[in-house]
Amino acid sequence: MFGLFSKKWNPEGKHVYITGGSSGLGLGLAHILAQKGAHISIVARSQSKLDEAIESIEKLRVNPSQIFKAYSHALDSGDAAAKALQLVAEAHGGELPDAIFTCAGSSKPMFFIDTTEQDMVDGMTNAYWLQAWTAWRVSSHKRQAATKQMVKAGKKGAKIVFVSSLLGYMSFLGYTSYTPGKHALRGLADTLHSELKLYGIDVHIYFPGTMFTPGYEEENKTKPAITQAIEGTDGLTSDQAAQALYKGVVNGNYHISGDLITDLFHASTRGSAPRNNWLLEGLYDLVAYFAVPVWRSGVESQVLAHRDEHQTYLAKKGFFS
Repeated sequence: MFGLFSKKWNPEGKHVYITGGSSGLGLGLAHILAQKGAHISIVARSQSKLDEAIESIEKLRVNPSQIFKAYSHALDSGDAAAKALQLVAEAHGGELPDAIFTCAGSSKPMFFIDTTEQDMVDGMTNAYWLQAWTAWRVSSHKRQAATKQMVKAGKKGAKIVFVSSLLGYMSFLGYTSYTPGKHALRGLADTLHSELKLYGIDVHIYFPGTMFTPGYEEENKTKPAITQAIEGTDGLTSDQAAQALYKGVVNGNYHISGDLITDLFHASTRGSAPRNNWLLEGLYDLVAYFAVPVWRSGVESQVLAHRDEHQTYLAKKGFFS
């Protein structure tokens, strides 16, 4: 009841599949799990990054029997996700992973008026579908994605771990192509957390705030200055974020947070999601009741103060001509 007596997850000897495992959060998680004695499979698009990632994971091996594999594969369709899972399982005699961490994804922040139709489509693909396809029960040419295979195999105690964002609890200007997918991912996880209890499969979802990763550096190439100002300079390294994710899964938490700010937004938008710690989250409820409206008011003030500068920006783009 208070998050103190649940059995902790031990990854030693378990096969863990990490999408987006060649850099950032996924690679940080792989490093932790390698040191805990897990077998690790990572999937990403760039073969050169995968090669570097596997080399770094190998240095953390604690048991000669550990199996570390990397696969260059797309995950942007149901069939692609199913093929990737098939490859991952083959190195383990066709047996499914014990845990799947869906860390793949990216963001391209910009003003809504600057987005193209392709930006909106890519936003949902990179924020939602890359993870949803891996979990979905797809069947094509005898290849099936994670959930359906886990159910058919009777793989009780298996884990599916989604990665949303602090923006899955709230949002502000600049993230119109990204935030909807992260909210949708929470909806998927909340539903599967209930449904997969039928099969003894655990579901978790992580809501990290700003992470200083190669993806963050890429985001800043298109991110409006006002968005950066609202975000501020606080954040976690990929290793710190990975440690928070790992700790949450080990402790059996469903909604996982990496910092106090995310805890407060979780408290204010929890809905019917299970509590990790009744006493602590009760305190967060009280603090969030006052703190979140103050934060929202501050953000709106920053946005309104940016109005004249934004009008100049629009005029330079020829928006009014």
